[in-house]
Order: sequence, then C-alpha cells, then structure tokens
Amino acid sequence: MNDQTLLSRIDLNLFVVFDTIYAERNLTRAAERLSLTQPAVSNALARLRRSLDDPLFVKTRSGMEPTALAESIAEPIAEALQLMQGVSSRNRVFDPASSKRSFRLSLLDLHAEMILPRLLQRLRSVAPGVGLDIQRTARADLSRALSQGTVEIASDIPLADTGNLVAQVALRDPYVCALRPDHPLAGEPLTLERYLSLTHIHVSSRPKGAGAVDLALRKSGNRRKIGLRTHSYLAVADMVRNSDMGVTLTRSWALAQGLTTLPLPLTVAPMEIRLYRHLRSDGDAAILWLFDLIADALDH
Repeated sequence: MNDQTLLSRIDLNLFVVFDTIYAERNLTRAAERLSLTQPAVSNALARLRRSLDDPLFVKTRSGMEPTALAESIAEPIAEALQLMQGVSSRNRVFDPASSKRSFRLSLLDLHAEMILPRLLQRLRSVAPGVGLDIQRTARADLSRALSQGTVEIASDIPLADTGNLVAQVALRDPYVCALRPDHPLAGEPLTLERYLSLTHIHVSSRPKGAGAVDLALRKSGNRRKIGLRTHSYLAVADMVRNSDMGVTLTRSWALAQGLTTLPLPLTVAPMEIRLYRHLRSDGDAAILWLFDLIADALDH
C-alpha cells in the first residue's frame, strides 16, 4: 500500500487525537483538552492503531508512553497540524473580547511573578474569556515544546537552539544587590569588600554550578559566601527582609519587593529575557496578539 492510499484511509482528525495524547501522555487529560469523552478518545486511538498497524502508546505507571513509531511521527504530525491551523486562521481577525481560548505558556519564575498581575489585569479588561495555562518547561525541552504546540509562547533567557522559533528581546534587566531597607550596608556605597562580607542567597534552577556574578568574581580571584541556595524565588524576599543576607537579582524584581537596591561593585551583563513562539504561529492572529501583550507587560 502506498502513502497516498494509506492517507486516504485515515481520518485526519485522528492525528489531532494522536497529537494531544502524545502531549498529555494521559487519555483522561487528552479527552478534557479535546472536549471529548474518554471512550471517544480511546476509540479514535484504536482506529489509528489499526490504520498504522502499531500500538502507538503503551500504558505504564507513569502514563501513556509512545512507541518507536509514535516518536518518529510525532514531530511531523505536530508540524502538519500547526501548518493547517495557521492556514485556516491566516485571514481571520482575532476578537479578544469574545474569545474563550486558553493559551499554553511557559514563563520564567522570576518574571512570571512580576508580569502576571499586570497581564491578568489587562486580560480582565480586554479579553475576560481568555484563559492561561502556565507550566514551566525545562529549558532543554522548550524548543521541542514550541515546535509541537504543547507550549505556544515562552519567556526565557537566550536559547542556544532556536531552530524555527521567532524570538523578541522583551527585557534587559540589570543585576543589583538587594538588601532589607534597614540593613547596616543599605546606606553605604557597596564596595567589593563590603559585597564579599555579605552572606548571599543564590537562586538558580540548577542544583550546582556558578551564577553570572560568581563567574565575574572568579576573574578577579574572588569568591562570595553562599549561605543559602534555592531554586524558588517565592520566599527569597521574605528571607532578605528578615536577615542580614543579600541577594543578587534583577533590579525590577528587587524594586517590586520593596527592597533596597545597590549597584554591584563588579561588571555583570544584564539579564536578557526573550519571548519565543514558533514560526508557524505567524498565521495565528490570537498568538500574535498575546505575544505582543506579554511583551508590553514585560516592558512596563
């Protein structure tokens, strides 16, 4: 049987089901996302299994794991579906006021905390029916997630592998040393000696490794004292307010937390935040609209 004959036998809607199961790895969640019943999704998967003569997904403790064939066709199917979606929506005008669409985002924790209040306030005003599904995607997986459509818009530092991604610099935020307002060093010029005398909080998603400020210090043969290493920004401001520890983070974050900011006594490149979307979303007026809205929230 040739490819053309095979395609003529397959309902293309089955590929939508396949793409959703591949993303969710769970039939119940896939059914919810597709607004179908679980038996309907199971039936669609059974039909596709018969057409392709492969189980496609195997049930395990961790969810529905794709077979080798499923892995090999997942990306081409996702690309084809995105292309068809782009073609179908290319000439449509997106109406935020009446839309009920839910967008899938991956945002840096640091800037999600900063921009979400502004973004949600704006959405309530101009697009009250629009929803956001925010799930932090690992940096190594971000390009693939955008390609497959499991993430529609992402914010992150500059990525090494951009492939077919559209990137826009949304923010360049200088690093500062943040202290509680009544800290003994808060009213003094921050010399390198005073900076090194502090006990520091280091925030990083990596369990090990140096940050940008540590790399800059090493050039002059210096090292700071890390008293606490954490991956979460949520409790950092309270820890700084209630201790003599300092934290080196971006100025906009520190000001939003009401902390005293002091210029660093060494040169560290500012944090650059970029927004990402896939090239195929050029034809999706809704994603283009939200992309601009998030960029505006980051810029103010």
